[in-house]
Amino acid sequence: MGDLRILLPPLYGNRIVQTAFIFILIGLSIKCAFFPLHIWQPNAYTYAPSAVSVIIAAAMSKVSVYALIRIIYSVFTLEFIRSYAGVDMAICWMGAIGIIAGSLLAIMQHNLKRMLAYSSVSQMAYIMLGIGLSPITAWGLLGVIAHLVNHALTKGCLFLAAGAFIYKYDLVDIRNFEGLGKKMPYASAAFTLAALSMIGIPPSTGFATKLFLIFASLHATDVFASSAYLFVAVLLLSSLLNLVYFWRVIERMYFIKGGEEMDGGERGREAPLSMLGPLVLLAALCILVGILWLTKLPLPLLDAVLSGLRLEVFL
Repeated sequence: MGDLRILLPPLYGNRIVQTAFIFILIGLSIKCAFFPLHIWQPNAYTYAPSAVSVIIAAAMSKVSVYALIRIIYSVFTLEFIRSYAGVDMAICWMGAIGIIAGSLLAIMQHNLKRMLAYSSVSQMAYIMLGIGLSPITAWGLLGVIAHLVNHALTKGCLFLAAGAFIYKYDLVDIRNFEGLGKKMPYASAAFTLAALSMIGIPPSTGFATKLFLIFASLHATDVFASSAYLFVAVLLLSSLLNLVYFWRVIERMYFIKGGEEMDGGERGREAPLSMLGPLVLLAALCILVGILWLTKLPLPLLDAVLSGLRLEVFL
């Protein structure tokens, strides 16, 4: 990869090199489930066993994003993207469209795991937006890094909670969640904290992510002009859309009575400690890591990102 970074710059104008970049970008975008190449993801998340869904959502997609970042920064470098006007803008717009489209599709779902799957389509689009902004400002790459952490914690917690709901009461349909907050208080509370992070309520990791991407969009106004303000509007609108599809779950768990006939039988009312431990830990990290992002971590990490940009290598 280091040799390619040195050898490729004189060949930036070569059609084969340009085609190779497009093929790699599309291939890794499929792996990352970037909109509109996300078609495989909803069924994979929905029908996989809950433990597998957690691994796919929290780990596998992040590896693909890391690979894409390494290709852009360590092989082709930012100069390649800057050499072709409109590439960064196109990536940003695909990310912005994906943020809204994924959220709207999530609102339409009644199956909890499918809703979380389409939510992931929207959340991965945040990363795509940050990648498009990163050639202009280091805040874009910082937003990508922050959201990788945010998505791993929050979506891992949400799918763990979904697995607990299925294990205890075989609950998948959101319309049957009435009174679940009373029956499974710890799992429901962990789900709620992770959902608040996805919405972007301070001081969660989700709030820090959106804040960094808003900073990146505002720093890009000199290059993208009015489009940068539209990206800010998309980020703010996405929080409202996230609130819509997560709130209907929270409302049914806590504010709508019913479902008293559900019985956990021999398993008891709450999920076992072996399930609650990781669930509660991830829920706590959704808040604690957000506090760290907003207090101590951003400036040192931003310095490291700037150093990496000067070297055109992401380590």
